[in-house]
Amino acid sequence: MHKIVFALLCISTIGIAKSASAQDYKVAIGIRFSSAAPTLSNSVSIKYFMNDRDALEGLVSFGTRFGIGGMWERHQLIGSIPAFTWFYGGGGYVGVQSGSTYVGPTGVAGLDYKFQNIPLNLSLDWKPELDIIPAINFVPDAFGLTARFTFK
Repeated sequence: MHKIVFALLCISTIGIAKSASAQDYKVAIGIRFSSAAPTLSNSVSIKYFMNDRDALEGLVSFGTRFGIGGMWERHQLIGSIPAFTWFYGGGGYVGVQSGSTYVGPTGVAGLDYKFQNIPLNLSLDWKPELDIIPAINFVPDAFGLTARFTFK
């Protein structure tokens, strides 16, 4: 009897785990507010989920520098709340300011929450950048808050 109960519990757990998605939307568009130091500071953000865990995010920044960037992000559930994830990833950017071009890689780590009854997603992240062109410069103070309208 104990073996049957244990087997049913295992099957149920696997079924719930497989159905638990790391996100509750497919596409989102919004605005990212950030410190002014990084190239991808205050930006328009578009996030697209390729599957239930992997997303691509594009940013167009109109901060101190004009910049365009893209990142791959991996989302992981926090506990058993399907609308709440943490994420990490990386990508690159190109920026222009006062005739100088800035190019480099960027990383990202953060928290992501999708409200259940309204099409709103909020993200809080740290996105450090490493300028390679025109000179090596690490920009660690790149914290941001993003509010996006979501689509299924």
